[in-house]
Amino acid sequence: MTDIETIMRTAPVVPVIVIEDVAHAVPLAEALVAGGLRCLEVTLRTPQALEAIKLMKQVPGAIMGAGTVTNEEELEDALEAGCEFIVSPGLTDTLGKAAVKHNVPFLPGIASSSDIMRGLDLGLTHFKFFPAMAAGGLPALKAMAAPFGQCRFCPTGGINLENAPEWLAFDKVLCVGGSWVAPKGEPDTAMIEAMAREAAGLKA
Repeated sequence: MTDIETIMRTAPVVPVIVIEDVAHAVPLAEALVAGGLRCLEVTLRTPQALEAIKLMKQVPGAIMGAGTVTNEEELEDALEAGCEFIVSPGLTDTLGKAAVKHNVPFLPGIASSSDIMRGLDLGLTHFKFFPAMAAGGLPALKAMAAPFGQCRFCPTGGINLENAPEWLAFDKVLCVGGSWVAPKGEPDTAMIEAMAREAAGLKA
């Protein structure tokens, strides 16, 4: 199975996707992949999410992940739907141990040094800094990351096309999570592909 760092390095932006109509799933995935964003995080915030993941997984080149995974049951459901990586808004020992047990690429959310230390105790070194802007922005991440040289991050929450380059310039940031490339509603595939291409070009 691909490791989490390889997934994070696939493209500079991981689209954070909310699906409210499964009919939107495949056209959205096709447009994002065509634009160069292959790792797709579908959040488990809607009843349609798991079905959408199963459909989007069939799009050639798509690497499907589930976001907003908060407990072991949701982790199991996401893996059953075919997810290749798991993203959570925070980190608990129970969820962390379950992800390690399944040997699935896992990106848990952190917002403090204690969160990072909990992850390190579980053998985890790659984290989602969330909510990135509300938790203090880039200065906060730089200060928090300083004692943890082995760790790498994916800031998510308040990231957009304008501020993403500043985050990506920090060497401990491998990618950012962003919803701007995957707006809700019926997908305008040409526009989404263009936005994805622009996002994919932010950092080699």
